[in-house]
Formats: sequence, structure tokens, C-alpha cells
Amino acid sequence: MNIHISNLSLNVMDTDIRKLFSPFGEIISAVVVRDQFNGRSKGTAFVDMISDAQGAEAVKMLHNTLIDGKKISVSEVEYRPERFKN
Repeated sequence: MNIHISNLSLNVMDTDIRKLFSPFGEIISAVVVRDQFNGRSKGTAFVDMISDAQGAEAVKMLHNTLIDGKKISVSEVEYRPERFKN
């Protein structure tokens, strides 16, 4: 399951996201989105979890959680193949 996290503190790192989601199951990847020019966080991240059920539980439990002084938004990313057609 692909998960989007927004409204992150600029201090949050990939390892923090991984620690936050790891109690819910196995994580394929956890990446904070960064500006390509200066490397600063854009306040958003993506997590990919192996199990949809575990991912859904993480979304349910972590949405509106207070992390580093900010209330985060956590939601499933829906893949839409039609967006990638030529």
C-alpha cells in the first residue's frame, strides 16, 4: 500500500517516518520529499508498505497524529493508471 503523509515538520527525516510506521508492519520504503536544489524537506513523505491491511491500520491510527509539534495528515495514495497513458 502506498501512503502519503503531509504537514510534516521540516525537521522530520526518513528514519523518523520509518520508525513511526514500523510498528504497523513491514515497510518497503519511507522517503521524505526534498527540494532538488537545496535538499530541504517539502513537508511531505511517502511510505510503501507490503501489506494493504497493515497500511490501512497505519493510516487509521496515524492520521491527525501530532509529530514534532505539527498535526500530520496520513492517507492512502490511489494509483490511477489512466494518468500515465500517452
